[in-house]
Amino acid sequence: MRRETVATTKFLQRLMMIVMMISPLYGMSETIRPLLPMPQSVVWKTGYYQVKQVVCVRTKGEVSTTDRQTLTALLSDWDVRRIDFDSKENIAITISCNKEMKLPSSSLEGYRIVIDKRGVNIEARADKGVFYALQTLRQLGGSDGKLPYCDITDYPSFRWRGYLVDVGRNFQSIQVLKEQIDMMARYKLNIFHFHFTEDIAWRLISKKYPGLTDSANMERWKGKYYTVDDMQQLIRYCRDRYIQLVPEIDMPGHSAAFRRNFKTDMQSDSGIAIIKELLKEFATTYPGLPYLHIGGDEVKIHNQAFLPMMTKWTEDLGLKTIGWEPGGNLQPHTIRQLWMGGPQAITNDSPFEVIDSKHLYINHMDPLETVTTLFYRELGGQSSENEKLMGATLCSWPDRAVHHERDVFHQNAVYPALLTFAERSWRGGGDFEWRSNIKTDVKGLTQFAEFEKRLLQHKRLYFKDLIFPYYAQSGQKWMLYGPVENKGDLSMVLKNEATGKFTALKKIGEFYGGTIVLRHWWADVVKGAIDRPLENSTVYAVSKVWSEKGGNQSFWIGFNDLSRSYASDSPNLGTWDDRMSKIWVNGREVLPPNWQHAGQKGNLELPLVDEGYSYRSPSIVLLEKGWNTVVVKLPVGKLNGRDWQNPLKWMFTCLPIERE
Repeated sequence: MRRETVATTKFLQRLMMIVMMISPLYGMSETIRPLLPMPQSVVWKTGYYQVKQVVCVRTKGEVSTTDRQTLTALLSDWDVRRIDFDSKENIAITISCNKEMKLPSSSLEGYRIVIDKRGVNIEARADKGVFYALQTLRQLGGSDGKLPYCDITDYPSFRWRGYLVDVGRNFQSIQVLKEQIDMMARYKLNIFHFHFTEDIAWRLISKKYPGLTDSANMERWKGKYYTVDDMQQLIRYCRDRYIQLVPEIDMPGHSAAFRRNFKTDMQSDSGIAIIKELLKEFATTYPGLPYLHIGGDEVKIHNQAFLPMMTKWTEDLGLKTIGWEPGGNLQPHTIRQLWMGGPQAITNDSPFEVIDSKHLYINHMDPLETVTTLFYRELGGQSSENEKLMGATLCSWPDRAVHHERDVFHQNAVYPALLTFAERSWRGGGDFEWRSNIKTDVKGLTQFAEFEKRLLQHKRLYFKDLIFPYYAQSGQKWMLYGPVENKGDLSMVLKNEATGKFTALKKIGEFYGGTIVLRHWWADVVKGAIDRPLENSTVYAVSKVWSEKGGNQSFWIGFNDLSRSYASDSPNLGTWDDRMSKIWVNGREVLPPNWQHAGQKGNLELPLVDEGYSYRSPSIVLLEKGWNTVVVKLPVGKLNGRDWQNPLKWMFTCLPIERE
């Protein structure tokens, strides 16, 4: 064997050994389902409890109808024929709801599960804790109800674990929204942030002002809006899953649809009168909601009295306010949702309560980078909540128009992001420093590989019929060489560069992953692979790919996965990007796609169709039997993009797929 073959094999063997040693599932049968999010404490024991066809359930305390229905649905998945609640004999499952239960956390969402030869014992302080215990039980039992003996103690690190969906720009049907809410519940997220007013369209019906949702006042997805019944359905659907729906009526910004209908600005006297009536109607139509997000961002405040007035009006209607920070002149008691700037440690000295959404916008992330950056991401600069740090909200802001509502899931790693964020927001921890690549130290790499293994098992088990753009990447090893000065000539060629034999070039270092970001477009706050990248330089990346038999292999390949929020230009025909990037496998060049919109000037109203690797057909590469050499050429000129719609993100993606 060649030296690099031996080294690579030894590395992979060492990595898998460490992954097994740190995995909570190490030493257990492969039939055990991985848990996600991983509970705070799991003690595995030897043996299994097999759920019978007739299950006797004993409840203690006030176990809600929702939890009984959840258990019934769960047991039906395990082919249970009959369930006897409150039985006194042959008890298989005991559920206790006791406010005095002792846990390391005071959270009402905490629970304990003990499974042994006698059956399943669930304890929780409140019904929501029972619900989360049942979600863990679902994963423990897999498809056949064979439950491993274990002792689990679990509770969340953050009380606010949110997910935002923007339906103002691109409408999503009730069916698709419910699907996402179901997944939120399964993975213990508890806040559904519903953003339904925008410049593009106002999408919630008003009986007092029906013209707001008239198709004439919509610029995209015309005529698509939510009725009163739709909204009430969503509120109930969330409530039945212990999720709080948080509506957002953005004001005074993002309100062009309001202006088109009323022919006035929100901050005018007439606009204020109308928005007050809208808020009153909303509070009356949908009573019992604790929060209203009032926006306040990305607008010039020319009426300084507007936001204080709207805050008081909203609070007098019984709703606590949330607003974007940075934003307008919000009141001190308004909860701030952070969206811009670098890492920040939120302490109890903060002047207001905080929800973190900084660098949590998946529309700006490459699909593979999404999982990497969220996995390592500390929320609010803290390992867990405090008095002022409530938690965080993951945001899906697909600004650019899409042809079909499902395109949002192809272009953004919605479900991989949701699960990774669920792990981090429930378990806490992470790093203060933001990063875009997998860590290269043994601990950081193996922790990611262990999580990735669980993530992919959940993809296979629970997302078979859903869009889940993620493949195993932690075992893909790259060596970066350079930089080589190119003096601004991006077409500069090194002798024999396609072979990957760069003995004369300096090694930058080893990196892992299907996507390697050399320099992020937010390089001042997000760490890339190169600490001090040089303009007018070329870097090379070399990797090995194993093929058991040889033949055609599908690859994800890309060099500039366009943000779904910028009006970025499409690549020119015959190029991968505007930097003259290239890729060779065994010395043969892999040609770029025949772009459908080659050279198209960016426009938010022109949907992306094949500009990103996750939503176009994969590249087909002929591999030889054994090890194959992959070489990626990465030239760069100026480190700033052509304009703000075309920022420079110096990166590449190259990953053989369909291999987990």
